[in-house]
Amino acid sequence: MKARLIKKFEDEIQALNHELKLELPKEIKRARELGDLRENAEYQAAKERQRLVESRISMLQKRVAEISLIQVDRIPKDRAGFGSTLEVIDGHGEKMSFQLVMPEDADAAKGMISTTSPIGRALINKEPGDTVKVVTPGGAREFEIVKLTTIHDEVTG
Repeated sequence: MKARLIKKFEDEIQALNHELKLELPKEIKRARELGDLRENAEYQAAKERQRLVESRISMLQKRVAEISLIQVDRIPKDRAGFGSTLEVIDGHGEKMSFQLVMPEDADAAKGMISTTSPIGRALINKEPGDTVKVVTPGGAREFEIVKLTTIHDEVTG
């Protein structure tokens, strides 16, 4: 999972670098040829996109560095942690599955929740049989953990 995440970020960095170094300079040059830069919307838009791309590349490089420092051997093997997938039953008897991921990979609709979200924080260090109560923006919720697959199980299994 760690290597997959780093590859995903590095692929995005590569695509953004391509845009920054090849595509945006052409757009900026084309926009310059249109005349007065003070009233040139195309030029302003291209320069703004350039700033956004540079910012995104910087943020992604920082995340790659942070992820590289994650010591997988320090993540518990028998309790929920980064990379774990938990099958739970909510207070209404509905079965759900959550995977604990980095904030930028969170997608609640797909069951991928950030380790920093209210539910993610509540599930950290829990094990099958545990029940957690979480106050979310949508109200209080309760989950019973019925199955846990850790990042170690993912790597070896």
